[in-house]
Amino acid sequence: MALTSSHQDHPFGHLIETLPSEKNEVRKYFNPQKLGDPKYERLPFCIRVLLEAAIRKCDGFYVKREDVHSVLDWEERQNEAEVPFSPARVLLQDFTGIPAMVDLAAMRDAVAKNGIDPNLINPKCPTDLIVDHSLQIDFSKCAIQNAPNPGGGDGQGPGPRSVPGRPAPRGHHASTSAQCGGQRGGCSKGSCTDLPTRATAVQIENTPLLCPFHLKPVSEPETALKNQEMELIRNKERLKFFKWCSKAFKNVTVVPPDFGSVHQVNLEYLSRVVQESEGFIYPDSVVGTDSHTTMINGLGVLGWGVGGIESEAVMLGQPVSFTLPHVVGCKLVGSVNTLATSIDIVLGITKHLRQAGIGGKFVEFFGPGMSQLSAADRTTIANMCPEYSATVSFFPVDDITLKHFKQTNFTEEKLEILETYLKSVKLFRSLTEPSEDPHYSEVIEINLSSIIPNVSGPKRPQDRVPVTCMKEDFLNCLNEKVGFKGFHVPKEKQSTTVDFLHDGTEYALSHGSVVIAAIISCTNNCNPSVMLTAGLLAKKAVEAGLTVKPYIRTSLAPGSGMVTHYLSASKVLPYLSQLGFEVIGYGCATCVGNTAPLPEPVVDAIKQGDLIACGVLSGNRHFEGRLCDCVRANYLASPPLVVAYAIAGRIGIDFEKEPLGVNSDGKEMFLKDVWPSKEEVQNVEEHMVIASIFTELRSRMQKGSTFWNSIDAPDSVFFPWDSKSTYIRCPPFFNKLSKDICPPGSIDNAHVLLFLGDKVTTDHISPAGSIARVSAAAKYLQSKRLTPREFNSYGARRGNDAVMTRGTFASIKLLNLLVGKPGPKTVHVPSGQTMDVFEAAERYQRDGIPLIILAGKDYGSGSSRDWAAKGPYLLGVRAVIAESFEKMHKNHLVGMGIAPLQFLPGQTAESLGLCGKERFSISIPEQINPQHELTVLTSTGKSFSVVALLENEMDVTFYRHGGILKFEARSMLK
Repeated sequence: MALTSSHQDHPFGHLIETLPSEKNEVRKYFNPQKLGDPKYERLPFCIRVLLEAAIRKCDGFYVKREDVHSVLDWEERQNEAEVPFSPARVLLQDFTGIPAMVDLAAMRDAVAKNGIDPNLINPKCPTDLIVDHSLQIDFSKCAIQNAPNPGGGDGQGPGPRSVPGRPAPRGHHASTSAQCGGQRGGCSKGSCTDLPTRATAVQIENTPLLCPFHLKPVSEPETALKNQEMELIRNKERLKFFKWCSKAFKNVTVVPPDFGSVHQVNLEYLSRVVQESEGFIYPDSVVGTDSHTTMINGLGVLGWGVGGIESEAVMLGQPVSFTLPHVVGCKLVGSVNTLATSIDIVLGITKHLRQAGIGGKFVEFFGPGMSQLSAADRTTIANMCPEYSATVSFFPVDDITLKHFKQTNFTEEKLEILETYLKSVKLFRSLTEPSEDPHYSEVIEINLSSIIPNVSGPKRPQDRVPVTCMKEDFLNCLNEKVGFKGFHVPKEKQSTTVDFLHDGTEYALSHGSVVIAAIISCTNNCNPSVMLTAGLLAKKAVEAGLTVKPYIRTSLAPGSGMVTHYLSASKVLPYLSQLGFEVIGYGCATCVGNTAPLPEPVVDAIKQGDLIACGVLSGNRHFEGRLCDCVRANYLASPPLVVAYAIAGRIGIDFEKEPLGVNSDGKEMFLKDVWPSKEEVQNVEEHMVIASIFTELRSRMQKGSTFWNSIDAPDSVFFPWDSKSTYIRCPPFFNKLSKDICPPGSIDNAHVLLFLGDKVTTDHISPAGSIARVSAAAKYLQSKRLTPREFNSYGARRGNDAVMTRGTFASIKLLNLLVGKPGPKTVHVPSGQTMDVFEAAERYQRDGIPLIILAGKDYGSGSSRDWAAKGPYLLGVRAVIAESFEKMHKNHLVGMGIAPLQFLPGQTAESLGLCGKERFSISIPEQINPQHELTVLTSTGKSFSVVALLENEMDVTFYRHGGILKFEARSMLK
């Protein structure tokens, strides 16, 4: 129901009030307090947002009166009532966004063939698409060769070398044929006669003047520019499609590449906290195609991640349907440890909440400890909530949030409107009034003073390790059997050391050697305190003569240009660059596998010694093999600890007892010698992170980049598909679309495509990272006359179903019990041949044989990925039988018409004696019901029951239609 309808037409029109305004502007809003029910003030703040949306969007069809009363009765109906939620907007990042937009473009084609106006296919819900996942690290630091080391180093052998005519990396200046007399802008170092004429000296506080040859100018992140150029060239075809989307579809805004990561752009540019539309004002809310959309909850904006399939439904006007959640009140007390960063707090809270078993629940923070957390701290904590399996981690708006908005680009008028409205509907939280505490399903108390500096790993974010115990813990990991905390390295091989040459200098690797150190955008770059701590630590380290070994793949991928602004303004960016942490671009990088290849001698050394090499990153995804195939131990750490471990060069270090390195004077330097105080960081943050930075960012986004503005996209209703394109292809989801439903029916004599164990993540299922040269996707691209250097990544090719289907289950870490060893292979049961998963599926489909998957616990855990459901669907998978499912992935399977079937309690494939080589028949009635128990019969005569995890009538409807996309398309046809 449109908000512009008369008040009498709306079921809750009597709740409408007018917000006072000095300019006599009329802003109306629905005030739930006028329901006159005392239950409202007992509701958690996040549930109040759900209630307002249900009231405002109540139309008698998608949202009914009883839905409103179910939300109001949350205390009695939680974990029971199914309710709809209509968010204010949809957020897409390009990896998951491009399939959604490709599907919409294909839907236009499909409805037009059935005589329907294609212009009707537009997002009804405002949709923002941020191009941030296509960045790859082609350039990360300057080559190092030819010149002797003039000084510095870590006291453990010769240091790296510099190349004349290029900025010297990692704090080393070049030693050429003559000595510099300061001819270039007063440089205090040696000869600069080979420098380009544009060189100027840079003054950093009290340090000597250095020209760009010795200290890179903060105003020209050349590495970032080179990577951006490669990104734009490599992805021009995709960008052209995005540009067409921004012109062809109504309600779509595209943020071009090189402006920032999706989460940070959402925080800095897209979030409104309070929205205005058609004369009404209401809370901002969002669903996004990334599980870490939850970051926005730190600003009091309710939002969470959904799959690309669900997001498309929301874009087309359908609400998200879910069970009213339990809301866990997380009470923060105590004082933050002076050495603990927000990342330490995140990891500490992650451990507490994961142990509390809050999967699928909402978390809302309150208590006296809230006053110690800045808005940036809160968003960092909210970002990680998927890692402890919560749906959202909500921080209601309070005075600290308002203070943050004053530092950004909110005008005084906007702030006044925001504050007045939120207080009017009791969505503003007072930190000094415990009497305002809502009722929660349960309360968990966390003492902030108990949280100490930690890292997390080596394979999962919940495996927290105190920094003081890292040396001992890594040794234990070497000894433990292979698992989440073990590598099972024989004791006689734990001291293995492999020497290698890198650019003419000899180095050595051993177990625990750091080979990747990345400060990346997804978790930490929204937080100035941790980024400035890293920058000030780098400054102190460089001044102390410490360096980073040149073979370590270091990088800095800020969440947005704002980060570069305040790192530059605070004069710490050159020091980060000297240690190798150069700005390589803006967007997701290392944690999605977009790491530049390690130097070949490093890879050879790792393989030669079968070494457990390490990566350290300030991200939120570090499963084994995700960063790089040969890097098996990966740790999440705060940005300053990423820098510290890079300098140390190894994970197994006791920072309290062992030095980071030795300076040029032979003095041992410890972490405590270079760690900046909290007062130093706060002083810099207060003076450097100011509103003008946010204003400039907004202006830059609105203008767009020269490259983006120059892209020539067609002005047409239909997208002109190019049959030769290997990036964008019209998907087959709407082939043979009819107005009438054709229910899926029973599954007869299906073969098992894959027999999997526990904890199969969407990383194992969905195509991600680089395209291996021996993969099925590579064979397809080679058939299109592409060379390996032109393959790009799976993420960049998510708009091409032919590539993505071939990349489904292509993970080298996939353990298929039919094969017995890790790899993207399966057994084609009729022939007994072992082959690529795609090739086996293709053969089964040719023979008309349906397919199923057998799995263990937590099937589909990890990031939200629509291709983890779309890929199996296109491979011919009709059902997945598992012990349990990750909820979001289960929803995606239903959304593609794949049946998620769960073994009965206590039963497993093993207990039932299944080997995976049987044929399976599953009886599915045409009028299937939620939680329907079905019978499975095998070719060996064995019979067992499973439960169809269709949770509500909406799930049943989607499944009977063959998925959400066909349901939406048929809705248009009717």
